Amino acid sequence: MFSPSQEEHCAPNKEPVKYGELVVLGYNGSLPNGDRGRRKSRFALYKRPKANGVKPSTVHVISTPQASKAISCKGQHSISYTLSRNQTVVVEYTHDKDTDMFQVGRSTESPIDFVVTDTISGSQNTDETQITQSTISRFACRIVCDRNAPYTARIFAAGFDSSKNIFLGEKAAKWKNPDGHMDGLTTNGVLVMHPKGGFTEESKPGIWREISVCGDVYTLRETRSAQQRGKLVENETNVLQDGSLIDLCGATLLWRTADGLFHTPTQKHIEALRQEINAARPQCPVGLNTLAFPSINRKEVVEEKQPWAYLTCGHVHGYHNWGHRSDTEANERECPMCRTVGPYVPLWLGCEAGFYVDAGPPTYAFTPCGHVCSEKSAKYWSQIPLPHGTHAFHASCPFCATQLSGEQNCVKLIFQGPID
Repeated sequence: MFSPSQEEHCAPNKEPVKYGELVVLGYNGSLPNGDRGRRKSRFALYKRPKANGVKPSTVHVISTPQASKAISCKGQHSISYTLSRNQTVVVEYTHDKDTDMFQVGRSTESPIDFVVTDTISGSQNTDETQITQSTISRFACRIVCDRNAPYTARIFAAGFDSSKNIFLGEKAAKWKNPDGHMDGLTTNGVLVMHPKGGFTEESKPGIWREISVCGDVYTLRETRSAQQRGKLVENETNVLQDGSLIDLCGATLLWRTADGLFHTPTQKHIEALRQEINAARPQCPVGLNTLAFPSINRKEVVEEKQPWAYLTCGHVHGYHNWGHRSDTEANERECPMCRTVGPYVPLWLGCEAGFYVDAGPPTYAFTPCGHVCSEKSAKYWSQIPLPHGTHAFHASCPFCATQLSGEQNCVKLIFQGPID
């Protein structure tokens, strides 16, 4: 229906080089209070004017805290592994002209390129719903991109702080590998899942893994912050691919490559699909009034013409006040078309284009939130288990982070066209 070339995309080989984008799951195109500076729902990684990557160089084994401090104050990047009160291994890092480094975390200090806070499901996280204690690390992870084609992006746990240091204290999980180099895990860990078959409608969920500070891949710990690391997975790497998911224990990010985004619908495509569905003048089969999806800018306010749906059967209606059953829950109604009882909710268009696996029409709704997207996108996200808390996993709506429910986690919508 759309050819990627007719949109506002630049071809991937045009300047400036875009490595990819990180999109935070649970937001429908922007943060509830608007995107501000480094805190937003989507972050693009571009080739930097000057390389800022680093690579390991000298290793020091130190027996006094003073000596450790002296090394970490040299102004060079370093990672400190505290083994005991009187032994610390400090690995110095030196400039790497071939890579760019981007850091993600909760801290608003200058080394963090993309500030991420805890996602509250339902995405109604206004200033009143503050998280009392965040589980996201202040310096959660770093993504290192090769400055030369094919611009490979790799992920590592932990980020360097304002003193250019990463400190793994006595309690952090850490070890010496057989080849002699030190490695460790952050408190709540950085988990990654690469979908099998890339980010397409044919993809299947991969296996969630944990990434170490040096970028090795491990099976998950028994619980999120357990002391004991998982097993090394030797045949997997920390290279991000289109559709890779990164979980920071409180927020999950989707990685989209520049090439993947080139073949993905844009906001303009989604707006065109909205106008197309409204142009067909879907009607409420009972009230016979014309329904219309509200404009993308008004995605929080329920409007008079807004379509509502019964999520058990998928019949689309306008809003009405009947159908309550005394023997059901407050939100459950009986559909006047087929008598099926189930949740009755307003439908919202999924506006974050990065979550779409194709440019199909918006014909499926997630249950129980009512966010609408293409069939293939809905079926894709309905099967993806996302980390929740310290050891649970469940499928969630990518547009609002609500835990999915019902037989399939999503439902095909049945619109009635105009009778005339």
